[in-house]
Amino acid sequence: MAFLIRTIDFTASGREIVRDRNVDAAAVNIGRAAENDIHLPDLAVEQRHVRISDAGGGMLKIEAVGGLEFGIDGRSTMGADVDPNIGAELSLGSSRLAISRDGDGPVQIVIKQVEKEEGAGDALQNFALASALPSKRAMAWVFSLAILVLLLSVPIFTHLTRTPVENDPENITEGQVLFDAAWSAGELSMAHHELEGNCEACHVTPFVSVQDETCLTCHEELGDHAKMPRLKEGMAPLSTGDAIQWSIAETLGKEGPLGCVSCHSEHEGPVKLEASDEKFCADCHNDLDTRLTDVAFGNASDFGKKHPQFRPQFFTAHFDKNPKRVSLDKNPKEMSGLIFPHDIHVSETGGAARMAISLPQYGAPLECSDCHAEEEDGVGFAPVEMEDSCEACHSLVFDRAGPNFRNLRHGDVDDLMEDLATMGRGSRGSIVTGRDRPGQFARGGTYYTNFGRPMSAYISINRALEPTGVCGECHIPTMTNGRRDLTPVNLPDRFLMRGFFNHKEHGDDVAECSDCHATDTSKEATDLLIPDLESCRDCHLGETAVKTEEIVPSSCAMCHGYHTPTMPWRPEDHPKLPGNGGSDSVAAILSSLRR
Repeated sequence: MAFLIRTIDFTASGREIVRDRNVDAAAVNIGRAAENDIHLPDLAVEQRHVRISDAGGGMLKIEAVGGLEFGIDGRSTMGADVDPNIGAELSLGSSRLAISRDGDGPVQIVIKQVEKEEGAGDALQNFALASALPSKRAMAWVFSLAILVLLLSVPIFTHLTRTPVENDPENITEGQVLFDAAWSAGELSMAHHELEGNCEACHVTPFVSVQDETCLTCHEELGDHAKMPRLKEGMAPLSTGDAIQWSIAETLGKEGPLGCVSCHSEHEGPVKLEASDEKFCADCHNDLDTRLTDVAFGNASDFGKKHPQFRPQFFTAHFDKNPKRVSLDKNPKEMSGLIFPHDIHVSETGGAARMAISLPQYGAPLECSDCHAEEEDGVGFAPVEMEDSCEACHSLVFDRAGPNFRNLRHGDVDDLMEDLATMGRGSRGSIVTGRDRPGQFARGGTYYTNFGRPMSAYISINRALEPTGVCGECHIPTMTNGRRDLTPVNLPDRFLMRGFFNHKEHGDDVAECSDCHATDTSKEATDLLIPDLESCRDCHLGETAVKTEEIVPSSCAMCHGYHTPTMPWRPEDHPKLPGNGGSDSVAAILSSLRR
């Protein structure tokens, strides 16, 4: 039987190459082995895959001689009879063999290669396990049902049947809800990492967002940025898209844009809590006065470009019970109750400097740190104690008892009066020299008395409390209920109550205290030596400023906190709230009690 085998290939440029050869044989063998009449180098083809022979009556018999099927006109089979005059297409791997015959001519077998991707799956189908498994549709339904039961039904059932407990993360028993870890969207942050596996600590109600009430179970020390009605009133308006999204979210149980979870997103991985950027604050504070028309503070959006002047809190009048906040633009005066010229004390050439050089505990001109000691947190300063910081130069010695000296007690006028009243109680000299009283009225007698002036101690008290007296050197004398007294001392340990400033963090960058505080030119105790806004802008500019050796880009969170406005952002731990300053010196407390 005659066969015309035509192979059609293509060059890289797409040009067609046709090769013809004649085979005169009873049958034609097709396979991957080289000895076959038609050699198809394809792993999807067996060594001896198909044989084509004469079936009689002008028909051809095509049969698989191996264990794999072949394709004939789109169907897979192990054998088929075809009429070459009608034609058929044989599929083996990536090859297509078109069988035909013209009249009494030879049987033509035209061999073409299919496109690279075409039929790739069909070619490898015989090597896969698909035939041994259920259909993909059946497997999809089985796995979907398993997921539904294990990861939805079981967690819901175990949650509804678990023993109710108080929402306390330290006491909730882990594992009460089975398979709940499969619902986790990711690992918790470092702050909440201890709650891994304890989903019930935050997710109290299934399919409902975490509520603020749950967060406050642990974070009860954190307050709102402002009262909630006030906060809503001052919040920047939402865009149309955001408003629609929030309305849908609130319908599904999520609290509004002022809720905890609107800012604090969890399951972001084991990362630290990052401070909010400048824009977060500027969204509301840039034009806050347009929504809160009664606000007493200015708008702010960038520390280097738009920020109100500092308003420290201090006592603006003597005898005030509470400090007040005043803008530095108004050139305020501090009424501390003291008379204290800073320039004299910090001068390196004056009398105070010479005295300090002569004293062993100093040995050099006075510095600010000789009187002002920082607290451990670096935020405030410890109260100045007269006995520790002043007495070396301003002596409190008022009398001598034998070889010892007696010091006045400092801090309370009543103690001062008691100490001065003991002066001169010893024997006085005779009124008339050379003559003594006779008898029992003589010195040492039964009825002896001193007929000299008995008011010397009280005169000393009055003199001490006069403007020119020893107390008047530092204090402002006054009268209380007709009695000489001193104006109470009111020295706050902290002035910036709505912002945070740490002296320790500036210690390495600021050489002298006078670089920021004008102590060397301050001649009056009423000078409020707080640096103004422009002084801080010498180094600190807004968040978008370019960092240099002199400029520090500073976001709002560097000086302000959201929940605790007087503290900055600190990712390490939850800082303790600082004190609120005020009148906490011993003299001020005792004076207020006396009044």
